[in-house]
Amino acid sequence: MAKPRVFVSSTYYDLKHIRADIERFVHDLGYDAVLNEKGHIAYGSSDRLQEYCFKEIGHCDILVSIIGGRYGSSSDSEYSVSNKELMTALEQGKQVYIFIDSAVSTEYKTYTANKDVSGINYQAVDNVKVYEFLEEVYALPKNNTIHDFGSAEDITAFLKEQLAGLFQRLLNDESKKREINLIQKLSETSETLNQLVEYLVNEKQDSQKAINAILTTNHPIYSEVQRQAKIPFRVFFETGDELATMLNTLGFHKLKKDDFDAKPNYSSWKFPDDPSKGIRISHQIFDMNDGSGNKLKLITPIEWKSEYVEVDDIIPF
Repeated sequence: MAKPRVFVSSTYYDLKHIRADIERFVHDLGYDAVLNEKGHIAYGSSDRLQEYCFKEIGHCDILVSIIGGRYGSSSDSEYSVSNKELMTALEQGKQVYIFIDSAVSTEYKTYTANKDVSGINYQAVDNVKVYEFLEEVYALPKNNTIHDFGSAEDITAFLKEQLAGLFQRLLNDESKKREINLIQKLSETSETLNQLVEYLVNEKQDSQKAINAILTTNHPIYSEVQRQAKIPFRVFFETGDELATMLNTLGFHKLKKDDFDAKPNYSSWKFPDDPSKGIRISHQIFDMNDGSGNKLKLITPIEWKSEYVEVDDIIPF
């Protein structure tokens, strides 16, 4: 089963003990901690090392940013490496928790009152850019979680409460999602019936052909594939071959029949942005022997089964 991955972002030398405490806390929760000094990031030879840190954030679910008194190493941008890690996570919409050293947070108030005064030597930071970056953090439009800390225990206690709340909200969202899916299916069924009634009232000839066309147009597989594969537009296909072409074009990677993660009587694809997840389409909804590219069988929303389209975890190798 895939575990949540938590990226720990901060300068290293002044906060290495806190980083170690956070790593232990994350492991105790059963999550995977990602720290660059522990070799958790796979570095290549084509880019600078910091670029691989930024790319790794895309494969993580949560970023914990710890801001202390050191500015840290510079990157190719206007930010330090640790600052850029935080901004990258925010740009990607990751769940972010920001912790600021209490001494830095206290002196930041002095900075905001005197930032136009030159020649001030601040005691809590080694570079005034730390405070300049904090200005950007506090000005971010999103409601990001920012909390002061005096010790690692302050961080872990706060994270424990936040992650518990996050899990509780997830359960509520899943419950609401099931209700929305039910309403959507009822709406689709109603639309199909309305079209059938309208046709039967107004047309008397070649009725079966028209009914089949209506059922095909409103086939429940279209909305299921769009929702499960997270495709941002409506989809349409009439054969298994057309479905495969569409998913391949969108970057999904089809598994071979003898692949370890393949499932009997299903066609399986890996998600383009997350190879650890796969979408599986049952062969039961296609006429596998029709000789015309595995034509889609006519299935009404009432006859539809959730097992026809599945999304589950795939073990990456």
